[in-house]
Amino acid sequence: MKKIYLLLFTPFILLFFACATGDESSSVPSDTLATVVERGILHCGIKDSQPGFGYLQPDGTYAGQDVEYCKAVAAAVLGDANKVKYVPATAKARFEMLKAGEIDVLIRTTTWTASRDASLKSSFAVTTFYDGQGMMVKSDSGITSMKDLTGATICVTTGTTTEQNLDDWFTERNLAYQQLAVENDAGSQAAFIAGRCDGWTGDKSNLAGQRSKYPSDAGGSDALTILPITLSKEPLGPVTRDNDSKWFDVVNWIVIGTIAAEEMGISSQNLQAHIANPKNKNQARLLGVGWDGGEVTDLGLGISADFMQKVLYQVGNYGEIYARTIEPIGIPRSGSLNALWTQGGIIYAPPMR
Repeated sequence: MKKIYLLLFTPFILLFFACATGDESSSVPSDTLATVVERGILHCGIKDSQPGFGYLQPDGTYAGQDVEYCKAVAAAVLGDANKVKYVPATAKARFEMLKAGEIDVLIRTTTWTASRDASLKSSFAVTTFYDGQGMMVKSDSGITSMKDLTGATICVTTGTTTEQNLDDWFTERNLAYQQLAVENDAGSQAAFIAGRCDGWTGDKSNLAGQRSKYPSDAGGSDALTILPITLSKEPLGPVTRDNDSKWFDVVNWIVIGTIAAEEMGISSQNLQAHIANPKNKNQARLLGVGWDGGEVTDLGLGISADFMQKVLYQVGNYGEIYARTIEPIGIPRSGSLNALWTQGGIIYAPPMR
């Protein structure tokens, strides 16, 4: 009888413990697309301290390439680029915030790596900016190369790939250095101004952004120099949760759509002409219109077929986004990896068909 009793009640015991311990994933959307549509607003995890990518401006608005891609997702899914709740996410906490469902998508200068892809149960969409880690020093320091930093103290943000890259570089060369770990860009700047660091490392895009906003009473941008060396590869792009393929596909193809539009010569300025008279089937499919009297192609993403019309009208193509967000901080696109593949770069859109 005892064995029968245990068998009968085992399911109830398991259920009790499941409820008592709580399932951390129970409140996390398994269908983020449906959740966002029902909520009517996108929760987008961003950085708020990096000019050019994610930056809180004095007027209280956010600006930068990452912010623009938050807007692009909102435009495509909700029809309105302004339906975004921007959620600042620190380097240390960003993946936990995504995992916990505090944000729907992470668009925060986040490097795509194997461990993050697998161990953190994250899915990385197509790269929006190809970057690399660099080193910034004071212009009057006399430092012109990495070897000049032997024995020096270097500021590095915790929870980033820059920590490991920095250690790898010095360790592989048997060179000594001291690491000063900081929580954010403000911490790096304060330490740098106070003379606690001889070098400031991070993605080159971040260093350029921080240099562009360096306080005038500390010498302004001219007081800082970014060394020419590149320590790593840092492909940056949006991140979604694993096992949510529908949402991942939506985010991924929105980004691809902005690249494809630029390849095809479609921008916010000439959009209406292309909608009225697409030049070929590829343009028609991108814009969600019929070709030569045919039916509209449904790409199967679960959003309206004309989603890229909304993105291009309200946000623009990849080149337009880059020109108004990244070029102003001193990172020209021409001749860089972030030029279109037809212009010597590696920005490339898979076929939208």
